[in-house]
Amino acid sequence: MAGTVVISARGEQRVRGGHPWIYRADVVDVRADGGTIVQVLGPRRRTVGYALFSDRSQIPLRMLTRGETAADLALFRTRLQSALAYRAALGLDATAYRLVHAEADLLPSLVVDRYGDHLVVQALSQAIDRLLPEITRMLVELVGPAGILARNDAKVRTLEGLEQKVEVLHGEVPATVVVREGPVEYEVDLRRGQKTGLFLDQRENREAAARYARGRLLDGFSYSGGFAVRLARQCPEAVAIDISPDAVARIRANAERNGVPHVEAREANVFDELRRLERAGERYDTIVLDPPAFAKNKASVPNALAGYKEINLRAMRLLTPGGHLVTCSCSYNVDEAMFAAVLHEASVDSHTPVAIVEKRMQGRDHPVLVGVPETYYLKCFILRRVE
Repeated sequence: MAGTVVISARGEQRVRGGHPWIYRADVVDVRADGGTIVQVLGPRRRTVGYALFSDRSQIPLRMLTRGETAADLALFRTRLQSALAYRAALGLDATAYRLVHAEADLLPSLVVDRYGDHLVVQALSQAIDRLLPEITRMLVELVGPAGILARNDAKVRTLEGLEQKVEVLHGEVPATVVVREGPVEYEVDLRRGQKTGLFLDQRENREAAARYARGRLLDGFSYSGGFAVRLARQCPEAVAIDISPDAVARIRANAERNGVPHVEAREANVFDELRRLERAGERYDTIVLDPPAFAKNKASVPNALAGYKEINLRAMRLLTPGGHLVTCSCSYNVDEAMFAAVLHEASVDSHTPVAIVEKRMQGRDHPVLVGVPETYYLKCFILRRVE
């Protein structure tokens, strides 16, 4: 334990309200080094709890405990065990999934994903970065992986004054690993793939979408073809679109691996392609829109909403009567109500009546901590065009 940090009354109220983040504006006095676990005191110098401390971030404090309960390595081990037990209890039909989801597992700024016999970790704050050797030892003892890779190349680390790097922390990690999600296999590049290799948070939404998929399929922003490859088993025609040539190559490889070579992978700008398909009079029975985060911050929300409306409006016009649109937003700055309003506007302006079949979110291995909206980032609506 090293040092103390005094926070304002507003900061103390935030902690008592259940949110683990204290912003710089609510830090009154610091007597600690960056990257340590500190005692957090309120304005009356009473202990509020213990937290991870960063001397560079706009979020200098990430609470670990409240009240007099101290935070030590034993606490980390207990919470790791709890997170692992929860995932085991889910009975997931997959060999790739999230083991530790940071704040939602009461381990702020720590992410651990499993890819078969290998783990990928991300340390997104100074203190977790400093604790990585101890966390690695715990993971080796509790999970017994063949290798652990640190994907510490996330841009958010620069806000903590941390280096962006990728390194092996334990054992050996091959260039690629093969994992399974239900009936689908993927070859994953853990060092260079998006996030920690795959978009694991969409696994259960892909399974849900498969219940409705039929006919002609259009998958926009396909990345590695997750939705396209999963749904192509029910769809005799399938087109997967991505602007990245590397992504298009991955889609083709995954389609071949999974016995759905009829998936046509197209390199194109999805916005442009949706307009072209509309002009050409194309129609699809199943459409998926899973774009990257359009709103990286609050200032970009208006443009993001315009982008979401544009692609959904076009998709609704391309949808056959009775067809289904699976549409997603992973921008946590665009909440569920805002996204729903955009879909309503797109429905009105496209003259396409749609009904909500399901409202979904990130998979159960990416839980949402109540009272912490930042942990609820993935919204997924399954819509049906009403005939």
